[in-house]
Formats: sequence, structure tokens, C-alpha cells
Amino acid sequence: MKWMRIAVIVAVGMVFTSFLAPTYQIAVLKYKGGGDYYANPTSVPNLVGFVNKNLNMNIDSNVPFADVGSPELANYPFVHMTGHGNVVFSSSDASNLRAYLMGGGFLHISDNYGMDKFIRKEMKKVFPELDFVELPFSHPIYHQTYDFPNGLPKIHEHEGKAPQGLALIYEGRVVCFYDFECDLGDGWEDYEVHKNSEETRTKALKMGANILQYALMGAAK
Repeated sequence: MKWMRIAVIVAVGMVFTSFLAPTYQIAVLKYKGGGDYYANPTSVPNLVGFVNKNLNMNIDSNVPFADVGSPELANYPFVHMTGHGNVVFSSSDASNLRAYLMGGGFLHISDNYGMDKFIRKEMKKVFPELDFVELPFSHPIYHQTYDFPNGLPKIHEHEGKAPQGLALIYEGRVVCFYDFECDLGDGWEDYEVHKNSEETRTKALKMGANILQYALMGAAK
């Protein structure tokens, strides 16, 4: 009967729609203080391309800048932050970023060498009650699609120290992940920028994919 055929078509359409991956757009954080928030312009777009291809994600390939003090920050479930130098959050910037993170947003900070002493101080404005803690190698962020039993891969030497995966944890949820002495963002860049080996770039992209997957898929702490 005609109505039965229509019902089947509608039902199939609903099932097909239910299997479509949600569309996300992620952003790069824009901040004040003179630091180069715009460093590594190819890194996040390359990461997006990698996860869309290898993890079947459906993230918008356009990666905009999002001002730390703008209400538009709430449009992005995941925001990446990098740079080499000074970072300054005004009180309204800090309040806006805090509201974003408390409301379910996720901030990934990648020290591009030189921002550490600034970002620790500024994140204290955002969460004065929290300190960065190093996540154990058993943490789920290291064991998503890709397994990193020894934690973060070392991408650039900088001062030769071991890489650290640091986090701010608010009410049991990682709201900010900070890769220190690692420089994942450099590893995501086009080959021509730093001429990292394919092995190094792949490790960086896989770890970045884990961070995105952990943040967007709501993995448990």
C-alpha cells in the first residue's frame, strides 16, 4: 500500500540521519599581550583533515580565530591555543573563558616554546582554585583510538626536558589539557615548515586526534 511505502521511506531516512556524524567547528584562541596566537597556521587545519580521514569525524575544515573575551567562544566545543610569548587575560576575558570551560568547552594549550611562564599565571585568573596536574600515562586521553603508553610524544627538543601532559580538572572533568615541552602544534604543521620526519608528524597528529576524540566524544575522566 502507498502509505506503507511512504512509512518505510521515512523510517529509512530517519535511520540514515541518525548515523550521520554531528558537525563540529573548532577554533584557535585569540588573546592579548603581544604573543603570537596566530603561530602555526597550518597545524589545526591539518589535524582536522587527519581526524576527518582517519577517525571518520565531520569537523569543519575552516578553523577560525575565537577571541577569548567574546561570547562567540561558546560556538566551539574545542579551542586550541598556542604561541611563543606573552599572554594577558583581562578580568572579563578570564570570566568568559571560565564560563566557557565550566559550560562544557575544552581548551587545548600547546606551548610553542616561551609561553609557559605567562599561561600558568593567566590560567590562574580563570581558575584561581585549580592547579595544573600531570595526568598519569594510564589516563584515557592517551588511550583513545591511538595508544600512547608512555604519554606525550616528544616533538621538539626545546630544553631537552621530558614532555608533560598537564590538566586543569574542574568537578571531575578535564577542561584544559596543556602539552608542555612537547610542541604538538609544530608536529601538525606542513612538512615544509619544520621538516619533521613523517614518523614524528604522524605521532603528533595521532596524539592530537586522541585529544580531540577525548574532548568531543565526552570520554570519562
